[in-house]
Amino acid sequence: MLRAAVAVAVAMLAGCAAHPVHFPNATPGAPRGITGWLWRPAATGAAPAVVLLHGCHGVSASTHRWAAWFRERGYAALVVDSWTPRGMTEGCSPASADLANTERLDDAVGALRFLHSRDWVDRERIGVIGWSNGGVFAMALVNGPSHERARARGVTLPSPGFRAAVGVYPGGCFSLVREQVVRPLLVLIGGADDWTLPGPCVEMVEAMRGRGADARIVVYPGAVHYFDVEEQPRAYLPDVENRNKPNGCCGATVGYDAAAARDARRRIGEFFDYHLRGAGAGARR
Repeated sequence: MLRAAVAVAVAMLAGCAAHPVHFPNATPGAPRGITGWLWRPAATGAAPAVVLLHGCHGVSASTHRWAAWFRERGYAALVVDSWTPRGMTEGCSPASADLANTERLDDAVGALRFLHSRDWVDRERIGVIGWSNGGVFAMALVNGPSHERARARGVTLPSPGFRAAVGVYPGGCFSLVREQVVRPLLVLIGGADDWTLPGPCVEMVEAMRGRGADARIVVYPGAVHYFDVEEQPRAYLPDVENRNKPNGCCGATVGYDAAAARDARRRIGEFFDYHLRGAGAGARR
């Protein structure tokens, strides 16, 4: 699988500029210790930051390349590893552990609290990005009803929360169609994605925009899941769960798409630059 194939590359990338970190998640009464990697930008002064949430295959070389890219742009980047602390290697197959939806959200809230404890991070300018399974949690972290559900069980995002979110081929769009993000959201997805279908994400964004949300979506014609993962050839993964298949099993198409990846990187850079340190950030101060 992808995770095993790039394990050495991950270690090499993380070892260059990232520091392993540990922090408690936000689960009330029984917080779990979470691991991650923190990339600190070279510039001095309070830095904007981005929390990175992996997909079901876990932290990969691609995740760390994104973190390094954010660092080069002057952001602190915190890669959150939700699998290793739970003894998991992946969360894609029917045999993988079935986590409650609250657990990964609690991990991200713990990551936000951790960044707030770093005096060189500007707590007013923190965003979140997630891929696939991590994408739905990135969206939930700026979704008003998700905040209400979290508060009902004793979890509150430290103020001011996440200022903006990006979901890259996110799962769970169908579950948020009738809900509403309260911070800017950007969704990027392949038009030929048969694992997280683009249709529900388009419907979600259009419904949110119709209710006044700052939400946008870009659909890349012909692109499939993992379109930004450079080492991923076009392939069919027969053993992954897929709710779009009969009985939710199994199989999905994945593969790198250079044009989509290049455009996604440009759009993500412009989106976070605007909302975390540009005109969008200045309007909130």
